[in-house]
Amino acid sequence: MVVKSGETPALRTRVRHATVADIPALMAIEKCAATAAHWSTQQYEAALSREGPSRVILIIEQDAAVQGFIVGRALGEEWEIENIAVAGAARRRGLGTRLLGEFLGLARAGGVEAIFLEVREANLAARRLYEKSAFVESGRRKLYYREPEEDAIVYQIGVV
Repeated sequence: MVVKSGETPALRTRVRHATVADIPALMAIEKCAATAAHWSTQQYEAALSREGPSRVILIIEQDAAVQGFIVGRALGEEWEIENIAVAGAARRRGLGTRLLGEFLGLARAGGVEAIFLEVREANLAARRLYEKSAFVESGRRKLYYREPEEDAIVYQIGVV
């Protein structure tokens, strides 16, 4: 591909299921995302194993570099989004929207009826993302988060 002066080459973007080899990239992204849940290597390994609750971990890559991820737990006909984060330099490019869309597509294909999540009340960027994707506020958990203490807003979406 020839790139003219002042142009940026198109980035190849893809979403795929995470593997154990992706754990260092997931941890590096979440470490720089203050609002992301911070998991240990062992927690990611357990999430990627067949043991314990069934989980889906999708990553989004641009030019083969992991730029973000979403983790969801399957609870029968309901799923819960446990974590979503996009690398700082890759934010505001639609990657979170694409990840969430792919996750919702998997849920629909699997016959999931509803998806739930909690988000910090002050995390307006995440709240806008969820609302744009048709999630609706369905509750509040007082002082759910620590450091700093903050309420969680519960969102849900009917998927079927």
